This record gives sequence, C-alpha cells and structure tokens, in this order.
Amino acid sequence: MSEASPAKAYALHLGVIALLFVLSFVLPEYYHGLLARIMVLAVFAMGYNMLFGYVGLLSLGHAMFFGAGLYGAGLAIIQLGWGVPLAFLGGIASGAVLALVIGLLALRATGVAFMIVTMMFAQVFYLLILYFAAWTGGDQGQVVPQPARVLNLGATSLDLTNPTVRYMSALALFSLVLLVTLAVVRSRYGRVLVAIRENEERTKMLGYDTFSNKLIAVVVSGTICAASGAAYALLFGYVGSSFASVQYSILPLLWVLLGGAATTLGPLIGTVFMYYVIDVSSGYTSAYLLIVGIALILLVLFFSKGILGSIRQRWLGWLP
Repeated sequence: MSEASPAKAYALHLGVIALLFVLSFVLPEYYHGLLARIMVLAVFAMGYNMLFGYVGLLSLGHAMFFGAGLYGAGLAIIQLGWGVPLAFLGGIASGAVLALVIGLLALRATGVAFMIVTMMFAQVFYLLILYFAAWTGGDQGQVVPQPARVLNLGATSLDLTNPTVRYMSALALFSLVLLVTLAVVRSRYGRVLVAIRENEERTKMLGYDTFSNKLIAVVVSGTICAASGAAYALLFGYVGSSFASVQYSILPLLWVLLGGAATTLGPLIGTVFMYYVIDVSSGYTSAYLLIVGIALILLVLFFSKGILGSIRQRWLGWLP
C-alpha cells in the first residue's frame, strides 16, 4: 500500500456516507424505507465479513446473533417496558454475551466442523424461540408497538417510525460500524486476523495467541450483527423467528461473496445489488429467482472475488 492509501480509504468511506446522506433528500419516500433496510442489513453483512472475510471462518450460525439483538431489543420493550436506548443496548449485550459463549465452544473446532457446530447452535437458538412462544410469539412473531418506538431526548423526541428519522438512524448506525470496521481492519489487530486466515500455524510460531484473537473476532462479529438485529426491531417494529433461522445465516454470506470478502464496502455493495435485482426483477416476472440466479452465475464467472474484491485485484489495489 502507498502512503496515500489511508487518506484515500477514509476519503472513499466518508464519500459513501455523504452520498447516502444526500440521497435522503433526493430519492422518493419509497426508497427511504428500502435504503434504510439495506443499510441495517449491510451492518449484518459487515459483522459476518469480519469473521468470514478477515479470519477465514465460515459460519452458518450468524442468524442467531442477529436474532439475539432482534429479540433482545424487541422483547425488552414488549415484555419489560424498556425505553429505546436501553432496549438497543440490551439487544447488543445479548448478542455479545451469546457470541462469547458460542465462540468459547465453537472455536474448539476448525474448518467444516466449525461451520457445522455454528449451524447446530443456530438451530438450537431457533428452536428455543419456537419453544418459548408465549414470550417470543413463535412462528408469528411480535410487533413492537409504535408508541414505544420513540426516543425521548429531554424536551424533544424522535419517532423511529418517521421515514426520515428511520433513514437517518439507519445511516448513523451504518456509518459508525463502517468506520469502526475500517479502523479495525487497518490496525495491527486486523493484520493479525489476516495472518491467521492465511496461515494460522505460522502465526502461532510468531508468538500470537490465535485462539484469543479469533475469540475476539467472534465477539466483535456477533456484537455488530446483534446491533443490526436490535436496530431492525426498533426501526421496523417486528421480531420474528424467520430472522433467526439457519437459512437467514446464508444471506450475509451471499452478500459478502457478491460484494467482495475482506473488503470493507463489499457487504454494502452485495446487499444493494441483491436487493435491487430482486426488487426490479420481481416487478416484471414471478420467476424473478431465475433472473437472480443468472445474475449470480455471471458475477461468479466474471468477478470471482466479488464486485469490489475483483476491482481491487485488477485496478485499485489500495482499496481496504
């Protein structure tokens, strides 16, 4: 990387944030809701990318971290009557604690075994949601009451159901996670994670405790995913078991692969691409999944490292 790379990287990321801010004044109201949802789910993908892209650990259990944040925040309001700030922090804490416990257990396995273990834990989490249906709502889920989704700030209040407030809240979360992720992956710790991904045994020989570093990555990844889930519950007012199913863990993997694994902006690009391909194609045909499948095949053929990953490989090597 050149000396100008850090300045270029931060300028690019701040430019993306500024573009999303400007779009809130340009796009119709329909796209406000769509982009707000995309930004929240892009945070989910960024959390997944932290573990999969930079550490090389393939997980099929990240939906449980998203679900922990989702239910942690949603049930804190519905069942306990907490306010928005406490509910959001409760959702994040739920995901962080769960990630710590799962990390301590799952990291004893490697490779395919790690993937299977995380999938099994995710299935257990999903079944617990169904078992405690009296609290969670089971298959039907629960709606977070609109009056409870108001953030009181002294003399003023912010209604999270308002499209503009919801968009700006999603943008604030996305911006914070994006910049934190950029700082982490460019730090010494981020380089250790990449070293573990490339050759864990050699990293051990250099004196690094790879288990501890991987555990921290699992906790950070789970916490980011939980923040996404908590934000989804508060901004869109629904908690449901489908968000915690094993199948939902495949989506962030797909978004990351499409955008480019181990790239900070790749998760956003992958999420935007998938959402808009489905949104546009479903307006023309009921067989929109066929169009999505063809688009994915073409991307794999011509952008084997994802959209941003291939651009970095071919033209812009300084991209983080």
